[in-house]
Amino acid sequence: MTAALRTLERADLPFVHGLFNDPEVVRYWFVEPTYSLAAMEDRYSQRIHDESERRFVIDDAGRRCGIVELVNIDVRHRHCEFQIIVAPDAQGNGYAGIATRSVLRYAFAILNMHKVYLLVDNANAAAIHVYEKAGFRSEGVLREEYFADGAYQDVTRMAIFQRDFLAD
Repeated sequence: MTAALRTLERADLPFVHGLFNDPEVVRYWFVEPTYSLAAMEDRYSQRIHDESERRFVIDDAGRRCGIVELVNIDVRHRHCEFQIIVAPDAQGNGYAGIATRSVLRYAFAILNMHKVYLLVDNANAAAIHVYEKAGFRSEGVLREEYFADGAYQDVTRMAIFQRDFLAD
């Protein structure tokens, strides 16, 4: 496997559009699967120079396998939020772990973040396993934080510090 991260480009938007319109994919992102490609293109154009986020495609020899993002980048407090989607047809191949470690290296070594955090649905055991393996630790449970699948969902906030990631 030769998976690497590369910057999200306009040409990747149809792929991202497919992910965000798959109910099984976005269920763990707590959003409705109703994004139009035109709206996604408009949003891309509006945010292309936004320094508070970085978006990458997980690429394996030209095959798009998912996306990984650092959002809400706060340069004063040196923290940001991590988000990832591995395409359903690429799951189970180790892409999540590779992409998570790669983007953490970027966050800590390039952006000099102090802390990277995430929110994960407590029912998403596979994701929690990947995050723990990468060094994320639970900071607490946010009870009934998101409404999805007809019910409120509990989520866990997890985080990793620069010092801990770089010590490994």
